[in-house]
Parts: sequence; C-alpha cells; structure tokens
Amino acid sequence: MKIAKITATTVTTAALALGLAACGSGEAPSTQPSTAASASGPKYAGKELTFWRLGDSNPAAQKYTDELVAAFEQQTGAKVKVEWIPWPQVNDKFTAAAAGGAGPDVTEIGNDQVPLWQSQDALEPITDIVGAGDQTQIPKNLMGLETIDGETYAVPWGGGSRAVLYRADWFKELKLEIPKTWDELVAAAKKIQAEKGKDVDGFAFNGGSDANHLLGALAWTAGGEYAVKEGDKWVGKVTEPGFKAGFAQYTGLVTDGLSSKARLTQNTVDIRTRFANNKVGMYLTASWDLPGIEEDSKGKLKGDKLAFFPLPSKDGGEAQSFLGGNDIAVWGTAKEKDAAKDFVRLASGKEWGVKYATDGGLLPVYPDALAKLAEDPAQAPFAAAFAKAKAFPASPNWTEANETKAVLQNAARTVIEGKATADEALAKANKEIEDILNAS
Repeated sequence: MKIAKITATTVTTAALALGLAACGSGEAPSTQPSTAASASGPKYAGKELTFWRLGDSNPAAQKYTDELVAAFEQQTGAKVKVEWIPWPQVNDKFTAAAAGGAGPDVTEIGNDQVPLWQSQDALEPITDIVGAGDQTQIPKNLMGLETIDGETYAVPWGGGSRAVLYRADWFKELKLEIPKTWDELVAAAKKIQAEKGKDVDGFAFNGGSDANHLLGALAWTAGGEYAVKEGDKWVGKVTEPGFKAGFAQYTGLVTDGLSSKARLTQNTVDIRTRFANNKVGMYLTASWDLPGIEEDSKGKLKGDKLAFFPLPSKDGGEAQSFLGGNDIAVWGTAKEKDAAKDFVRLASGKEWGVKYATDGGLLPVYPDALAKLAEDPAQAPFAAAFAKAKAFPASPNWTEANETKAVLQNAARTVIEGKATADEALAKANKEIEDILNAS
C-alpha cells in the first residue's frame, strides 16, 4: 500500500503530505556489521544488487537510502544500485518483472500487494529472516499479508493506520468531548447535525472503493472476520455474529441518520471534499488528507480547527484499524539471493527499520519504538490504532472482492435501501466472497 508521510509535530501545526521533512533525528545508525552480515560479508565482494525504492525520492528518503546502502556496502563488499520507481509506474514495473523482464534483487513493496505477487511466484520466501534476530520482535499481527501457507514473503518496514478526523473547532463551539465509546460518537454526530444543518454528515458513511477500511474496523472490533483459510479453501465468515454486529454499526451510520442516503457510494476522497466545505463533522482517514483539505477549503481549514482521535469501540477503548504499510522483500528472480537476503536482514532490523519508519514519517513496527512515538500528540491516535491493526484476507483475489466487485459495499446498499435484510445480504455476500477468493 502506498503510504503518505506524516511528521512528528502536532497536527495543529503540521503540513502532512508525501515528501515532507523527516521526523527522525537524521543521525545515521552505527555502521558496525551485524553478525549475519559480517559472517558472510567477504563473499559478496564484486557482487552488485539492484534495489527498487517506490515513490519519488525526497531529501529524507534519499539520505536514509544512501546511508543504508553505504552501511551494507561497507559490511559486505557488495555494491547496491538503487532505482526509484514512481508510484504510478509500480504496477507496470512489477508486472513486467514478474513476466520475465529485468527485475530487482530487493524491492520495497506495499503490504497489500504481497499476496498478489507471491501468487505470481515473484517473491522469494524469507521466513528465516523473520524467525531470527531483531525481526522476531515484530508482532505477528503485522504479518498477516506477508505470511502465506506458513511462509513469509516480505518483512514489515513501516506502517500506517487510520483514525477519526474531526472538526475540533465545532467540538469546542458545541462543547463536545472526544468520544470514548461508539454511543458517544453517535451522540456527538447527531448534535453536530442538529446544530450545523441537515445536509451535514455527523460521521460520514464510506461506501466507495475504500469502504472496508471503515467496515473492517467495526467488524474486526466486534470479533468478526471476512474469510479464513481452512485447508486449501477460503471460507467466508461474514454471516457470523461478530461480523454482523460490525456490519450493523456500519449501515447504522445511514439508517440512524448520521450520514445521508444520497451519498452511499462516496469514498474517502469524496468525503474529504465535503469535509473541506463544512459538510462533514467526522470521518475515518489519515493525516495525508490534511493538505487536500487545506487546499480545497482555500486555506480556511487547517491548524487547530482539525484534530484526530482513535475510532472508539462499542464499549470503550480503541477499535481495530486496517493495517497499511510498506514492506521490504527479495524478488523471486534475484540474481544474488543470498546477498539480497542479507540486505533485507540489515534494512529491516531494529536499527535501520526504525529509522526507515521515523525518517519517512511512518509508524515503526518495533513495539518499543512505536510506544515512544505514541507520546507525541499528533502520532498518538495512529500509534494506538496501529498497535491493534489487522489485515484483509491474504488472497491475491481480495482486490476483486474488495474493489472490483465491491461485494460488501453492495450488500450494505441493499440493506440501507430496504431491498434485503442484513441476513439475506450477508448470505449472498458470503457466497460471492468464497467464489472470488477460491477462483484459480
């Protein structure tokens, strides 16, 4: 998943967008070799690795990459050629490489893309890396997309999560407290609507291509699942009580009047535009929406008028969040697989892994570093969500169910429009999910 960068300054003063200054210290980690690298270092003299980094280079990312490469070259005697792949070109580049074109030895990769490229035999198993050294500290819940049939194909490198963006100025004006439970969130949304007008969504319903970021958070928190792998088959779980409870909260945003029936297909970008035009009180998103809101509002919505809080669960505490993030992996046709594995081992270890995340404005995957970042007011809601984050089913066909055929979005619409009961809609959706995920 492409993850935008966020700074470590407070939300009220930050300009949060892809390519901004790093939030880390900028001090390079020690270049002392790790045990694994030093033991195998001399044999890589004269070898060259190709390393793909995704996105457009910016000063912080370039500095980090230069320092990482220099450390690896010093330790191993190898040379590393870095190629920056702009996000719009990533899919084409990966497709060409998987089809037998020139590919990298090591690549950065969006975590939600791992199942797809693993299914194309484009990624090398690296289970041995996450089973030893620093990488054993990375929580297993952060590897749901990377681990397939018992093998791990990428190492989490930096994460992202979502929280509730709200109009802090409206909350102050209406004397609203930050919601700690779902019922408190509903009450706050209704008060916003009562005071700001019928056309305002107190909490915006997302029914578009990224709808499952919201639905998933509610369903997972209620104990639900989309589907699980049982043997060699995916079994749908959306008819079970936990998922049904989260689905009821999700559709209830509209049926209870918090969001309008006229906007059942809006996605986060649509909601952001309405938010910028004073038509939304709260919605689930991340910091990368702030620059667009400032631009769309012609500079009127920024600073202390906006803030975030964690999406609350039904009974209090933070709801689970969708697990976004960037990984690092060994390409399946790497010419120098041993050296590539050692490069991934170094880059994803605690020293360089934490620096990758903090310098890039992402969330570190190592628990103690994440806890430290949570002390920052701007990062705290995202750190809280990320600590409990969860991934969608690790199937290469999930994108078809999630976006192309919009299975759950269609189910929600039929319920909201009164065309089916929740049981009927979810039974139909369950069969569709199984058919899609089990298609060869």
